[in-house]
Amino acid sequence: MPPSNQLSVLMISDVYFPRINGVSTSIETFRESLAKLDVRVRLVVPEYPQAHADDPETRRVSARTIFFDPEDRLMRYRNASALLSELCDEQPPDLIHVQTPFVAHYAGLHLARQLDRPIVATCHTLFEEYAHAYLPWLPEWLLRACARAISRRQGNDLATVIVPSSAMRARLLDYGVRVPTVVVPTGIRPECFAGGDGARFRARLGLDAGCAVALFVGRVAHEKNIGFLLDVAARVRERIPEFVLVIAGEGPARPALEARAASLDMEANVRFVGYLDRRQALPDCYAAADVFVFASRTETQGLVLLEAMAAGVPVLALAEMGTRDILEPAQGALIAPDDVGGFADALVALLRDPGGRRRLQDAARDDAAAWSADAQARRLVECYRQVVAAHGHGA
Repeated sequence: MPPSNQLSVLMISDVYFPRINGVSTSIETFRESLAKLDVRVRLVVPEYPQAHADDPETRRVSARTIFFDPEDRLMRYRNASALLSELCDEQPPDLIHVQTPFVAHYAGLHLARQLDRPIVATCHTLFEEYAHAYLPWLPEWLLRACARAISRRQGNDLATVIVPSSAMRARLLDYGVRVPTVVVPTGIRPECFAGGDGARFRARLGLDAGCAVALFVGRVAHEKNIGFLLDVAARVRERIPEFVLVIAGEGPARPALEARAASLDMEANVRFVGYLDRRQALPDCYAAADVFVFASRTETQGLVLLEAMAAGVPVLALAEMGTRDILEPAQGALIAPDDVGGFADALVALLRDPGGRRRLQDAARDDAAAWSADAQARRLVECYRQVVAAHGHGA
């Protein structure tokens, strides 16, 4: 039996590594920190075709492909429910934490009612803004209405909704979610992004030391507004010919974006480098950049902004939705105008000002330090304990 003060959490997600995205990163980051705080987290996630090493607390559920999103997998509900019941026979959890609103939500909700345990969920994604990119044959107004209705109904089924930013909390309240909504951002480990070898990464791409490099890291998806960055890059190249935009990540929009870069005659100035290993290649990539650029208008937090800051890379980004919580108080970041010309002007000015970049670099590292993973995990544990106590199953 666990010590009486240990919390036991059963976490369920429709996505996890080897699928790389913000949800997977958030789960891994919190689990590492929660283990230090005497919280046992058992994780149930889908199987993927790619091999991935799991720790003993991670269990996989058979899953099938999704025709409109080949990177992801949909867990089989019956198999997920059977595995969850098996884990609860071993040790009933104090709390169930759902990370995604698909099979994980409904299997977790069924289990919570069966066991009389509280259930919380983290709302990572603003589906109202994303659905049309994946189901373009349906009317956008209908998809938005459905997304709002589903988010409202699912949220009100829970004891508490956890969100990564104040903007996301405001949106859910606007939808009609009436249960307690707590802001707990995903933290980072700044030391993991410091000390990258930028020269090594530039050599890998054949870029010399004097080349001006802007970097985007993230899922290469339509909702990330990367096409906007390509248009910005075309404007910047007119004034700085030795300019390169590096796009690190994979996703369904990559073929269209590569075609767009070709139509702009930007093949030599835009480099798609795919997924990068987070232990070495990604820190090297950050260190190779002069400026980190980001133009998503639908981000619920924007972890990559914090990663760039931890690497000492000045950030130039749109302050929309969740990125506001990071950008508005930051001293190592600049908020860009939300138009191609204005963004390009700001980027050119920053690339031509090495002294200004150095000042931003130092401040960026300080900004990132305020978002440590362990500090955010302590906030999450406080939320867990309040929910468990309110439900009457004190841990």
